[in-house]
Amino acid sequence: MNFSECEKSIGYSFKNKSLLAEAFTHTSYAYENKVRSNERLEYLGDSILEFVISEYLFLKYTNLSEGEMTKVRANVVCEDSLFEIAKRHNFSDFLYLGRSEQHSQNSKKAILADSVEAVIAAIFLDSNLENSKKFIIDNLKDTVEIASKNVGMKDYKTVLQEKLQVHGEVKIQYEVIAEEGPDHDKTFIVNVSCNGNVLATGKGKNKKNAEMEAAKAALEHI
Repeated sequence: MNFSECEKSIGYSFKNKSLLAEAFTHTSYAYENKVRSNERLEYLGDSILEFVISEYLFLKYTNLSEGEMTKVRANVVCEDSLFEIAKRHNFSDFLYLGRSEQHSQNSKKAILADSVEAVIAAIFLDSNLENSKKFIIDNLKDTVEIASKNVGMKDYKTVLQEKLQVHGEVKIQYEVIAEEGPDHDKTFIVNVSCNGNVLATGKGKNKKNAEMEAAKAALEHI
């Protein structure tokens, strides 16, 4: 398989191309073809990823407490975030999958997320920690920024619910009314309503953030 497009996308050219091939080799393919899978690379990449994000949070977000940094890291170092990286770089085009996995969509998300960790380790073994760090930060700095804002954000949704329900139960709804921008940089626009009446609108880089902003805006008008 020609990995030149992948290397161009991730911004790193491998000296040892077999390392990158191994990073994309799922256990199903490895078993059927008697080659090494990416499991060992995934193990190493997971540790590198957690360290790099921990260091990045510690050095850049000096306002966050230990508990807040732990929450942010958990929100960033997760399957969803890694899956987004895999989609951004079209990793699905480079995966070696066995026949048992080629037509299954059930575990594709997890397989792609795991391949990101394996690629991180492959970059490290092919060069050094700095190149792995560059790949990680380039792909996750925006996710870290969003997560850091959310963790320090007052839970406006809970406060709004408490205020609106002070005299009894009401129906509070959050609805995405629009999405702006390309897939890799979307902005969500959300309305919050009470018993069918729109109270306010909020914007955010993810739905949770947009809902928080809508709740915050509603509280300012109550």
